Amino acid sequence: MQTVDLVVGIQTPASMRVRQVSSMFDCPLEEKQTRHWRVNMPLDERPWNIGLIVGPSGSGKTAIARYQWPEEIAASFKWDAPSVIDDFAPSHTIEEIANICQAVGFNTIPAWMRPFRVLSNGEQFRVSIARALLERSDPIVIDEFTSVVDRQVAKIASHAVQKYVRRNNRHLIACSCHFDIIEWLQPDWVLSPAEQTFAWRSLQRRPDIGVEIRRVPYETWSIFAPFHYMTAKLNRGAACFGLFADGRLATFSGVNHMPHPKVKNLKVVSRTVTLPDFQGIGLAFVLNETLGALYKAAGFRFRNYPAHPAFIRGHDRSPRWALCKRPGRFGSRSDTGIERMYLQRPCAVFEYVGDPWWDTEEARRVLGGIRMVETRPVEDDGSVSADAASDAV
Repeated sequence: MQTVDLVVGIQTPASMRVRQVSSMFDCPLEEKQTRHWRVNMPLDERPWNIGLIVGPSGSGKTAIARYQWPEEIAASFKWDAPSVIDDFAPSHTIEEIANICQAVGFNTIPAWMRPFRVLSNGEQFRVSIARALLERSDPIVIDEFTSVVDRQVAKIASHAVQKYVRRNNRHLIACSCHFDIIEWLQPDWVLSPAEQTFAWRSLQRRPDIGVEIRRVPYETWSIFAPFHYMTAKLNRGAACFGLFADGRLATFSGVNHMPHPKVKNLKVVSRTVTLPDFQGIGLAFVLNETLGALYKAAGFRFRNYPAHPAFIRGHDRSPRWALCKRPGRFGSRSDTGIERMYLQRPCAVFEYVGDPWWDTEEARRVLGGIRMVETRPVEDDGSVSADAASDAV
């Protein structure tokens, strides 16, 4: 059994100011300069993937991590390349870098091509975690985990990270002063330096996310356009839909009518984007599969043309989508010989084959913008893919 038995003390400086402060606040010099932690850590008792050292600032999280894993605690990376993907070690392929970035919810592809210094705090946090997972050996110890990001980002990013770590049987130890990530990171054990306690945890279901979907104005696209990897243009005739997660606008899909010589009732997804703060929990799938059910109830066929490899895999795993054409560069020609350029990118074609929405009239009202619909929370049971890469469309 591993035991943390750590004493940290420093020689009290004898400066005049130190003595004045000691006298002013009745603060004993020697007594307050020594800290002692002793707690058992039976990490060899059972298999684990994720550990969490959590407590308020100054409770000893970093001191214990450095004492227990002096070689593994992750130091700051050097970020000086013109793009963050160029900062990764040259030994890693672009496929490896793309996969790890998607896995932790860093799915805004244009941001991959920007220098680290211009990224948001949330993007910097996610790409730093991605780089640590790809370049560090186990156990990976990360100090100040989620300390500099919005709490919404912290929760969703924690969920995305823990899925990758478990799926690949890695070992991650996070040090954090935030207790709100416990239900999202799902650590196998928790060490509290302040209380000097260690406890095993069982894997539990993460909190539900309430989801609402409704028609939104065309101008809403301007919020999402900067995060889409293709052109920022969207057909003015597109029907625009927004997914609101716990009341906050998170995901956008634009749906167009597809002119077809034989099929007259075909609707297609033109653009789908999830804002960076919400990437990593499969909201894009929830939105598009709900739209598929609504359009099917209203008498339409509903297709998506994913180009991103991970998004294609997500569709292929879902029983609600049927593969119509395998990934490739394809297109058709009109009578005038002009290629339909929207089919000239490398993509696959999937058609929604899941159940229609249970209320036809309600489906028509939602599609017409008359009301919104409350749909199921995001699930991780495989029926709705919650793969982090599902938002990278």
